[in-house]
Amino acid sequence: MTIDASGLRRRTAELLDAQPPAGTDRLDFLRARFDAGLAWVHYPEGLGGLGAPRSLQAVVDAELEAAGALDNDPRRIGIGLGMAAPTILKYGTEEQKQRYLRPLWTGEEVWCQLFSEPGAGSDLAALRTRAVREGEDWVVNGQKVWTSSAHIARWAILIARTDPDVPKHAGITYFLCDMTDPGVEVRPLRQITGEAEFNEVFLTDVRIPDSRRLGEVGDGWRVAQTTLNNERVAIGGMRLPREGGMIGPIAETWRERPELRTHDLHQRLLKLWVESEVSRLAAERLRQQLVAGQPGPEGAGMKLAFARLNQEISGLEVELRGEEGLLYDDWTMRRPELVDFTGRDAGYRYLRSKGNSIEGGTSEVLLNIVAERVLGLPSEPRTDKDVAWKDLTR
Repeated sequence: MTIDASGLRRRTAELLDAQPPAGTDRLDFLRARFDAGLAWVHYPEGLGGLGAPRSLQAVVDAELEAAGALDNDPRRIGIGLGMAAPTILKYGTEEQKQRYLRPLWTGEEVWCQLFSEPGAGSDLAALRTRAVREGEDWVVNGQKVWTSSAHIARWAILIARTDPDVPKHAGITYFLCDMTDPGVEVRPLRQITGEAEFNEVFLTDVRIPDSRRLGEVGDGWRVAQTTLNNERVAIGGMRLPREGGMIGPIAETWRERPELRTHDLHQRLLKLWVESEVSRLAAERLRQQLVAGQPGPEGAGMKLAFARLNQEISGLEVELRGEEGLLYDDWTMRRPELVDFTGRDAGYRYLRSKGNSIEGGTSEVLLNIVAERVLGLPSEPRTDKDVAWKDLTR
């Protein structure tokens, strides 16, 4: 049966009648919403969806927002929603989908991403973390770094080297790692902002059952591409209102503080405002393209624009504020559960945005992706493509 907008409104009304937001526990409401297929409507029935067009999710969201229903705090569980879920949906077994997707969406179980390593960030396929098969388990040893949310995560998406005798892209396998298992150690990484939202994770003889392998043995690089493509869309293609994101605070300051204005700052702000609006509309177009299938390399372009604009806007905001822009509100060491660009001061935005061109794929790597996969330019020479990983110079 085809699901249309009117059908979704009817289903949403039924949910609200059965579970009135004002008198229902938040978690109970989220579980009921998932079970009604109104979590992500384009997912299959039984997995939080109804097999409806992805574009109709906005219909459900608008009805629930108007009714005052609480959401699942998507910024806190963004890695699970934006990266783990679509990968599990595409490559997971039925048992894995049934086990992980519901508590992932409701926020009962937070996810993190164990991909980057010291020496294997931009060149992710050079990773050294090893997984060795022992009976029905894999024994994992290695180190991961720049891991957002590891300090609050129950689960992690993990890639590890299972065959060092083949070229680096071919010997990788993808796993689901329980962050509470023995041998998993999470250490904070304090950043230039004073906070430690990132972590380094040490894996020492961590045993992962083969039932938590995602995809085939040795096929982890292909599985990881689904994760990475979705990650770039999640970062660069988020839905924002006009003047949402980083451009909002500086535009507000410009209107409220006329004494700070100069002609030069005005021209630069206008340029960035227009670029932000273009980027916002391009992100909307990209989300519409997702209706037709999986995200492609275009997400790399959006993530590139996101990083550049954030850094340029935050730099201009500090300059606009003059001496005030050099102040910083709080250097306290803390381990936040999410990044809040607009909830802190201009100094925080300036410092934190420096990481935007590193996280989610460095801008240099994304430029190569755009050049090769979007523009069709010749690829860079790669001399290690057919060399066994164990024979690579390190």
